[in-house]
Amino acid sequence: MKISVHPAAPDAAFAESEVGRRLVALLHGSSPANRTVADFLLRNPVRVSGLGIEDLAAATAVSTASLSRFARAAGFRGYGELRGALAETLQAILQPVEKLRDTFERPRPGASPHTDGLEATLASLRMAAEGLAPDAIEAVVARLQRAPTVYVMGFGLSAHAAGLLTLGLQPFCPGLINVVEFGGTEVAAGRLMNVARGDMLVVISVPRYARDAVQLTHYARDRGAGVVAITDSPASPLARLADHLLLAPSRHPVLSSSLAAAVLVVEALVTGMMVSSRANVNQAAKLTEAISSYLYRADDARPAARRPQRATSRRRKPA
Repeated sequence: MKISVHPAAPDAAFAESEVGRRLVALLHGSSPANRTVADFLLRNPVRVSGLGIEDLAAATAVSTASLSRFARAAGFRGYGELRGALAETLQAILQPVEKLRDTFERPRPGASPHTDGLEATLASLRMAAEGLAPDAIEAVVARLQRAPTVYVMGFGLSAHAAGLLTLGLQPFCPGLINVVEFGGTEVAAGRLMNVARGDMLVVISVPRYARDAVQLTHYARDRGAGVVAITDSPASPLARLADHLLLAPSRHPVLSSSLAAAVLVVEALVTGMMVSSRANVNQAAKLTEAISSYLYRADDARPAARRPQRATSRRRKPA
């Protein structure tokens, strides 16, 4: 799995650190309790660096004894050493850690769900933009260009981002299939049935993750297709299935997930595809020319039609 990450994207940079790799290993091959804790730590590294063992036990619904066993499984003598390693790793990534913890956790005067939601969405957009390295986009675009067929898949909320990506890639991918579109799981499985070696699957999923997305991604990977995952975190169940992982943070204080960063990543991919070759630039120009006659222009405006006047009946002259 190749994580497309810039140092300014803290969650992803943490996942690529030595401590992060240990947690990812426990996330994908350990007991249910260990998976729960690893998932929480990977998603909330800044917050966890300030939590005692009782606080973390309450946040994860895991006993303190289980947390101690988790720390030993991760290669530390206890939870205190694990938390110290977390803080040390974060300090190398984010300066200073205390300032960031205050940003996330200190209540602000006059805050409201509306302003908090907007600020969370803007933060997700900034993190996604800073985390998209140009060479990562170029690598994904190169694979999409070589693929005989490109499949795009997203369920639930993610289906909307998948639709945007399909629309954007349509002029440049002769073989392009939106796996879900208007159907459910059975229709998606049927559309993905012929996926083969050399094809590419772009799967989009943000919490709450759809089980079908994970299962069908497994199927495509088993058939030899390459996988690009657009998802929110290295802790996502799609992360370990991806050849290329493009991160789109989705945290929101009210909504289950925000799709804004995923749309940003989708637009970056479409832009990368469009400018990747002269042929694609020409194709985009041809598309614009083809649809130009259907687009509104200022000279299309015409004065409203005049209402026909009622015919007036002639008065009979008196005999």
